[in-house]
Amino acid sequence: MNPKATTATERTCDVLVGALSSALDLRTVRTERRGHAAELARDAAEEGVDVVIAFGGDGTVNEVVTGLLADGPGLEVPALAVVPGGSTNVFARALGLPNHAVEATGALLRLLREQRTRLVSMGAAYSDGESAPRYFTFSAGYGFDAAVVGAVERQRAEGRRSTGALYIRSALAEYFRNTDRRTAPISVTLADGTELPPLFMAVLANTAPWTYLGSRPILATPEASFMTGLDLFGLSSMSALPVWRTVGRLIANSRRLGDGRGVLIRHDLPELTLSAQRPVEFQVDGDYLGPRERVTFRSVPDALRVFA
Repeated sequence: MNPKATTATERTCDVLVGALSSALDLRTVRTERRGHAAELARDAAEEGVDVVIAFGGDGTVNEVVTGLLADGPGLEVPALAVVPGGSTNVFARALGLPNHAVEATGALLRLLREQRTRLVSMGAAYSDGESAPRYFTFSAGYGFDAAVVGAVERQRAEGRRSTGALYIRSALAEYFRNTDRRTAPISVTLADGTELPPLFMAVLANTAPWTYLGSRPILATPEASFMTGLDLFGLSSMSALPVWRTVGRLIANSRRLGDGRGVLIRHDLPELTLSAQRPVEFQVDGDYLGPRERVTFRSVPDALRVFA
């Protein structure tokens, strides 16, 4: 349980623990620092527990998945259950859960009683110089998208609340103040050696939607699925007209999204590598990881069993 999650009041935590204790032999632990959820999940896997329940936002869920898969995907890994406690909760909503902690707990109790689980794929990101991959449940970003996530994280550290308006303001500030809109820094190489046009921004999606703006899903890669490989959404132009046209089509969930100049979409990729001559910002599941010069992304089919 992440006590700093958006909806993690003491009362909510008490209600969740009481409800889940009625159906499970439950042990609860509150996270104390960044990375703690991954450590706890890895310990749980080593202890042989049946289910690990993550109560928090997408960052908490990402850490839990990273801990569960620390030794690689396998049949002995505990099943994952999620109670959404963040501001966006993309993964929980992609699993069909209500976007409300108490309602989601009620749905989870039914799933637990009926043992309704499914296998889902994960994405794995391999950065140069790092021995282990960083897994992601719904998306990873390289370039402009990750720079916006980093800007939001810095403002949240100063006490600002994570909202759709904060992301929009941060994106506008990043676009007008910090982005070189002339030279695309990201090179893209597919698993078969094919090179795609240089990009300013690359999003690797493991499912749809990419994110939410309030209650509205944003479908950058509408065909992305837990049952297929990774989908790529990229911007090869940051000129004002194509960017604002693309933003409008994203918000409207237009079927013409891939028709626009400067937009690149690829479906069901098993692997691809993104690289840059200078370090480029990098994020997974909305968790900012800093700049990287090269990252290889791979789809990991049937990586984890989840209640959904």
